[in-house]
Amino acid sequence: EVQLVESGGGLVQPGGSLRLSCAVSGSTFSTFAMRWFRQAPGKEREFVSSILSDGRTSYVDSVKGRFTISQDHDKKKAYLQMNSLKPEDTAMYYCSWITNTRSEFWGQGTQVTVSS
Repeated sequence: EVQLVESGGGLVQPGGSLRLSCAVSGSTFSTFAMRWFRQAPGKEREFVSSILSDGRTSYVDSVKGRFTISQDHDKKKAYLQMNSLKPEDTAMYYCSWITNTRSEFWGQGTQVTVSS
């Protein structure tokens, strides 16, 4: 059974940093991409960032220059380094794993709260 486990969320003051992790287990498929999404209360889930197995990255405009996505050499673990956090970054952050066969799996999410 495929499992994605996110970690690293928490409460941080504006201007602070957090590093989210997402680990994939339970599958022998290789990775096409890993993505981060977030969903704030009362809002739709939005794309935050993605990284392809070849290392190409993409970001939503609102986090460019503040967030950095990376992955382990085995491409089964991804990270989201979040700097200069703002209250509007407060949301549940979800990790998505897309396999080489284009199947997609989701984690349960990790809460990020930016507040003084």
